[in-house]
Amino acid sequence: MSELEDNYQTAGFCGKLELGNRPALVLIDLARAYIDSASPLYLGDESAFLANIELTKAARDAGIPVIFTRVEYMPGGGDGGLFYKKVAALSLFQKGEPMAEFDPRLQPEAGDVIVTKQYPSAFFGTSLAATLTAMGVDSCIVSGFSTSGCVRASALDALQNGFVPIVVSEACGDRDPAVQKANLFDIGAKYAEILSLDDAKGYLSSI
Repeated sequence: MSELEDNYQTAGFCGKLELGNRPALVLIDLARAYIDSASPLYLGDESAFLANIELTKAARDAGIPVIFTRVEYMPGGGDGGLFYKKVAALSLFQKGEPMAEFDPRLQPEAGDVIVTKQYPSAFFGTSLAATLTAMGVDSCIVSGFSTSGCVRASALDALQNGFVPIVVSEACGDRDPAVQKANLFDIGAKYAEILSLDDAKGYLSSI
């Protein structure tokens, strides 16, 4: 255990949540914008995206619900409010922009749920919480882009809506390794369980 981990545990953080028996996989914004080197939002490599392909296969094999989120704005971003004004790169997600589309290697299939959002959290302003409740879901496996933004916001809101948040470390990514590491640590200390890809696949195979 590192000095930082010891410090947080001594202060009362880093508790453990019991993983549920009825999880759903929530894939956050797996858009071309994050994995295409021509995009200003490019994360630098495809490793997290490839991990999502593995994770999604494991989820499908386990027969659990798979939910894709996507960001879409009207031309000009009028429905994006202050978030759209704050982050100029969100113009890539205006309706019809190619960078906003899913990569052909990982597409929604029949029966998957697609949630369209305008803000960081997959829950804010959407029907996701009601959909998960209707499905009998008790836990959300959260992955995608970016760790410090929409993954973090969605994991926090999963917790606040009563779903155990599980963030898969290799299956989420950010622009800088230091930002990735810091956010995974903080998310794990306060809001969610952090699992490796192998542990997440093992969890899914046990469902």
